[in-house]
Amino acid sequence: MPKSLPVLTDTSPICCEPLNAERMMPPSDALALAHRLRALSDPARIQLVSLLLTEPTQESCTCLLAPAVGLSEPTVSHHLKQLLDAGLVTKERRGINVYYRLVPESVKAVARVLDLDCC
Repeated sequence: MPKSLPVLTDTSPICCEPLNAERMMPPSDALALAHRLRALSDPARIQLVSLLLTEPTQESCTCLLAPAVGLSEPTVSHHLKQLLDAGLVTKERRGINVYYRLVPESVKAVARVLDLDCC
C-alpha cells in the first residue's frame, strides 16, 4: 500500500527554487510541492483549474462549475476544497453561492518549480 501524504492545509506561496542537478530540494519544500501536486492530481481538479483560467475574472461559483465538468455540486465542492487547502484557489460566499477564484501565482509557482529550463 502506498504511503499517504499527511493531511495539511498549506496556503503559503511555494518559494522553492526550480529542480536542478546542483542541489537536492529540502524536505519542507518537497512536502509543500507534493501537497500542491496531490491537489492537482485528479482530472476533475485539472478541469476546474482550466475552467477558472478561461473565466475573465478567473472565478466562478459551484453552480456553474458542476454542470461544466459533469459532476454534482457536492463533488465539485469537495474537489475545490482540495484546491483551496493547497492554496491554489480562494473562496468567497455571496448570498447562497460560493465563488472560487484561481490564485494564478500559486499555479505559476508549481509550474516554475517543475520547469527544468527556468532560471
